[in-house]
Amino acid sequence: MAQQANQPLPNGFQLEEYTIDRQLSLGGFSIVYLATDPEGTQIAIKEYLPNSLALRNDGDVKPVITAEHLGAFRYGMKCFFEEGRSLAKLSHPNVIRVLNFFRANDTVYMVMEYEHGRTLQEFIQKHQGHISERFIRGVFTRMLNGLREVHAHKLLHLDLKPSNIYLRADNTPVLIDFGAARQTLITDQPMLKPMYTPGFASPEHYGSRKDLGPWSDIYSVGASMYACLAGCAPQAADERLKKDTLGPAMIRWEGQYSDRLLEIIDWCLNLNHLYRPQSVFTLQKALVETITPPNPKGNPHWLGRFVNKLRKPLK
Repeated sequence: MAQQANQPLPNGFQLEEYTIDRQLSLGGFSIVYLATDPEGTQIAIKEYLPNSLALRNDGDVKPVITAEHLGAFRYGMKCFFEEGRSLAKLSHPNVIRVLNFFRANDTVYMVMEYEHGRTLQEFIQKHQGHISERFIRGVFTRMLNGLREVHAHKLLHLDLKPSNIYLRADNTPVLIDFGAARQTLITDQPMLKPMYTPGFASPEHYGSRKDLGPWSDIYSVGASMYACLAGCAPQAADERLKKDTLGPAMIRWEGQYSDRLLEIIDWCLNLNHLYRPQSVFTLQKALVETITPPNPKGNPHWLGRFVNKLRKPLK
């Protein structure tokens, strides 16, 4: 089935006890709505509707699914439902709260708290390359509190990136839009396109994904911190495996940020998962260490001197 944009449910539509106010976002895997519950509280509802398997035309409520794709659609729906069940068990200030999940209209819906604020991606775009170390350390240390909770429940995020880190008005971070169901679905249904995000997905996201683990989310954390400095995503991991042209943070921002922060970013972005921090706790411990002021540009760090020496032509 050719991928087409699915039509959202109309504004004012009554979905169980919730009223759809408007569409918030449309992706290849789901549609997210702003809605109101019976008490008048605003909530967000995510609808499972992969456009590679199902199509809903304007005016319709139920999607059209061909017999060829019905098995994959139902399997994905089951995974989405299980994702909602797993996330509903989590109660942490730095993880989006799932309030309810239910089946309707031949698909599945996940009801979540609606957070006011903006994504880290929007913040990065606004402050292109001018984000302070204090901000980075503060946001990521608190975000990692939520990721620790996720990992403690034997779950992985698997789609961690700046657009999935939501910042409340006080810049408290909240993890949103987990990719667990998508990844499970991809593993068993190769007909579906991978839903990872190039630049933020770890090398383990590609291929068989047998090495996926907490260190895979940690790669994504490093890539997200790198994006805070660069203003854009780093080179995609699959491209790095072929020809690594990603400039190490230790060299690219030498003298602008503390050596320790730059070391941490490069540590997280190691292509070999065994050489990254193996747990969120280890990464957090490094992030909260006392900040050493950055070296002045006139006094290059030993790593920069070493690389410059290597670049000199042999005599």
